[in-house]
Amino acid sequence: MRDFQQPGRSATYAANGICATSHPLAAKTAIAILEAGGNAVDAAIAGAVLLGICEPQMTGIGGDCFALVKPAGSDDILALNGSGRAPAGLSAAAMRDRGNGVVPFYGVEAVTIPGAVDAFCRLSADWGRIGLPATLAPAIRYADEGVPVAPRVARDWALAEPHLSGVARTYYLLDGKAPVPGQIFRAPGLAEVLRRIAAQGRAGFYGGEVAADMVASLRALGGCHTLADFDATACTYATPVSGIYRGIELVEHPPNGHGVTAILLANILQAFDIAALDPFGARRAHLEAEAAKLAHDARDRFLADPDHMTRLDHLLSPVTADRLAALIDPERAGADPAPRTEAVHRDTIYITVVDRDRMAVSLIYSVYHSFGAGLASDRFGINFQNRGAGFNLIAGHPNEAAGGKRPMHTIIPAMLRRNGRVIMPFGVMGGAYQPTGHVRLMSNLVDFGMDLQTALDGPRSFMGESEGLELERGHAPEVRTALAAMGHIVTTPDTPLGGAQAIWMEDSGALIGASDPRKDGCALGY
Repeated sequence: MRDFQQPGRSATYAANGICATSHPLAAKTAIAILEAGGNAVDAAIAGAVLLGICEPQMTGIGGDCFALVKPAGSDDILALNGSGRAPAGLSAAAMRDRGNGVVPFYGVEAVTIPGAVDAFCRLSADWGRIGLPATLAPAIRYADEGVPVAPRVARDWALAEPHLSGVARTYYLLDGKAPVPGQIFRAPGLAEVLRRIAAQGRAGFYGGEVAADMVASLRALGGCHTLADFDATACTYATPVSGIYRGIELVEHPPNGHGVTAILLANILQAFDIAALDPFGARRAHLEAEAAKLAHDARDRFLADPDHMTRLDHLLSPVTADRLAALIDPERAGADPAPRTEAVHRDTIYITVVDRDRMAVSLIYSVYHSFGAGLASDRFGINFQNRGAGFNLIAGHPNEAAGGKRPMHTIIPAMLRRNGRVIMPFGVMGGAYQPTGHVRLMSNLVDFGMDLQTALDGPRSFMGESEGLELERGHAPEVRTALAAMGHIVTTPDTPLGGAQAIWMEDSGALIGASDPRKDGCALGY
């Protein structure tokens, strides 16, 4: 239990339903949907779509999503892949011929077809209760009336402002500048698109004037996108992947997301007595960093669109993890196995909802980099993701960019099961950090017995997206000194590492929600 004389927050306890997410208006909206008779799927969609208005730098209807759903009355978990594909005309060879070594982060080549709207429509039809008109109504109202910009959102917006170009600067800046906290952001064009989706379903987005606007805008920028690409977009159900960590089952979305990286990382760390270490000390940070380097290297070699991936069993195998664990020197930092193939970013939203019938949803939704490709459609202002930057341009690689393929994704929803019972839907935003964040949160709970909010609050570290071991400022100075002595180049990240949300489902029937202080959000229940 936390020291109530120190700054901090308590977890949220409720019996009928909880939402945890990164913005209070979205959490409040989700709870209102539950109170009005909607279920966890309705509430998660309502909150997620609203987050595209509250946090437009993080997500929006021009992006992708992944979801894990535990139906009411069951502990089975289904996975829905709402990631879009590259336009049919995309060519890695053409990009290589132009001298590109990677897919241009802010070029039209990085814009894959948005998959989230199709997924939301499918989830609503298959698992929702109240229908799209009622589910989307709050986001439509807020898009029309506007939302006050929150402090963390304003900070991220200002950092992303240089990447916005063309009409995106008109739609996503106020008088040519990023908004400051308290300024009102309105998106009437997005409200109109959402009205069409509410009335027509996916046809309101992937056909008609909305699709025509997106295709015309992308082609004017030099893209090869077509109406046929948009019309063909379809989400897919899949079977989750999982692994056991000290008696707890970590359930992840399968590829093309990199949830398998979290399972591999957890399997590697099982070779070490993590529980015997200081939870925020140098030795734990060192082992986690070394294991993450190896897990990410394996990911970068093999992870891709599931239709093009052949080594999933290898990544999930405990034998693979044991061999990698044997490469770790507990006293000394090793060399980076290979340069990162993925671009630096930490921009996404995550929402989790559990309702009174104990349906649970774990949903993550993103445009990849902050404001995605920094591009928007001319008429409606739909911000385009740059998920194509998750491809590489290595000839013959399973994740080589190609028309019709899904790129490797970094956004991963998760759940925990114990003895076959789902006990926690959760997610940790933060790009490449997400697998490390998943494992650290799980380890905080399992190895160190932390309460849920404390497990989210604790300082984090990551051997990640730039040279050196990123260590949040919450670590003691002696931890930095010890890690440097072990051979790590210790740095302080410019932005916090990740942003976690989680709901613990007690055996007693109580629900406990926790929200990361690194974001503007909260957990609310009723």
